[in-house]
Amino acid sequence: MRMHRRAFLRAGTAGLGSIALQSLLGADDSAPHFAPKAKHIIFLHMLGGPSQVDMLDPKPALAKYAGKPMPESILKGKQFAFIPEGAGALESPYKFAQYGQSGAWFSELTPELAKRADDLTVVRSMQTDEFNHGAGELFLHTGFGRLGRPTFGSWVSYGLGSLSDSLPTFVVMSTGPNTAGNSAWGSGFLPSVHQGVKFRSGAEPVHYLANPDRVGREHQRQVIDGVSALNQLAHQRYEDPEIATRIAQYEMAFRLQSSGPELMEIESEPQHVLDAYGAKPGASSYANMCLLARRMVERGVRFVQVMMAGWDHHSAIYSQGGLPRSCHMMDQPTAALIDDLKQRGLLDDTLVIWTGEFGRTPMVQAISPTGFMQDPGRDHHKDGFSLMLAGGGIKPGLTYGSTDDFGFQPSENPVHVHDLHATALHLLGVDHTKLTFKHQGRYFRLTDVHGHVVKDLLA
Repeated sequence: MRMHRRAFLRAGTAGLGSIALQSLLGADDSAPHFAPKAKHIIFLHMLGGPSQVDMLDPKPALAKYAGKPMPESILKGKQFAFIPEGAGALESPYKFAQYGQSGAWFSELTPELAKRADDLTVVRSMQTDEFNHGAGELFLHTGFGRLGRPTFGSWVSYGLGSLSDSLPTFVVMSTGPNTAGNSAWGSGFLPSVHQGVKFRSGAEPVHYLANPDRVGREHQRQVIDGVSALNQLAHQRYEDPEIATRIAQYEMAFRLQSSGPELMEIESEPQHVLDAYGAKPGASSYANMCLLARRMVERGVRFVQVMMAGWDHHSAIYSQGGLPRSCHMMDQPTAALIDDLKQRGLLDDTLVIWTGEFGRTPMVQAISPTGFMQDPGRDHHKDGFSLMLAGGGIKPGLTYGSTDDFGFQPSENPVHVHDLHATALHLLGVDHTKLTFKHQGRYFRLTDVHGHVVKDLLA
C-alpha cells in the first residue's frame, strides 16, 4: 500500500517533539543522584561586583587606616585591575546594624533585605580566581575563566532535564550588556539545546516567536511536523546531536508561542504584588525580572538567571547616583522575591543566589594630592567578597565565614566559587563529581577537579 507524502510525514512525527525534548533536555541518566532539597535555582548576578564592605561586611578598622596605605604583608603578590600602588584604605560612609534573631549585619543601603535577615544566609568569605569582568563572569558561571565551557544553568539542564513541556529549562534575563556576552549562558561543548534562552520584556519574549501574517497555528503545526520528520531522517543518518537539538528547538518554539506571552503578562498579577516588587508592566527593569523569575519557577523553569547591570563602582561609592542608586534599585525587588516565593510555598524548593562576579577592594581606587578623589570608588576584588543565599535547603539566618580586619581576605571558612557550584548542585540532588561530559578525550565537570560541598550551609 502506498502512503501519501503528507500522511507519511505526519505519521513519522507523531510524538517526535516530545521524544526529542525528553531525550535532549537531560543527560542519559537524567535524574538526581540522591533526594534533592531544591528543584529550581534563581541566580541573581549583580554585574560589576557589589562592594561587600559597604553592604554586608562592616569593617570599622578601615576608619583608623583611612587614607593610609594597606600593610605590605596583605598586598604582597596580589593583583588588581586599576588600583595604584600605595592606595589608602577607604572607610565605608554607611551605617551598619544587626537585624533579626540571627543578628546579621546589613548596611543602611539595603533596608528591605535587612528585614529578611532571618530568611537569608550571608557568606562573607567568597573567593574567585579572576579579577577582571569578562573572565570573572565566565568563572562565576562556568567555573573557568576562558571561553568554551558550559555554564551552570547548562550543566543543570543537561544533568536534570526539564520540569516544563512548554517553557525552556534555562532562561536568562538582563537589564543591560555584560562583558562576557552570550558565553555567560552558553552551553559550551554540551549539546546546544542546553544553552540559556534569552528573554526580553514584552509580549514576545523571544525574537521571531510570532507567526507570519496569514499563517495560522494549524498550518504552523504542519510545517513543524514536516521539518521535524526531515530532521529526524537526517539524525538517523548522520547521528549529529545538533540535528536533534534543532528538532527540540522547533518544538519548544511552537509551544512558546502559547506559553511565552502568557508568562510575560505581569499585568495579570494583583496590584499589591506589582507594588511589592515595584514592577511596571511593559518595563525592562530588574523589578520586572524578579517578578518574572517567580512566575517562571512557578511554571516549571528549572534555572533562571537574572543579570543586573550597574555595579562596577570605580567611583561614586558616596554619591547618590552610584552605589546607593544600584542598591535602591535592587533592594526592594529582591526582598519581594524572597517574600513572594515564601508565601507561595516555592522558597523551600527554590535556591536563590545573589552575588557579583567578585567584590570591591577595601582601598580607594585612586588618590588625589589631598588623599582622596572627589567621589572615590573601589577596584575589583577577588579574594574576600560576600554573597547571599536563600531557600532551597540552605540554613537560614546564618552568617558564614569572615574576613580580616580590612575585609581583604578570608580569616575563617573560605568558600570558593567551585564550592558554591558543588553546594548548589548538591541541593539539587547532584553529586558534582559525577555530573560529567566527555569532550576531547577527557571527562569535564562544572567544578573541574575542585570544589567541595559546604555542609555547614545546609539546613
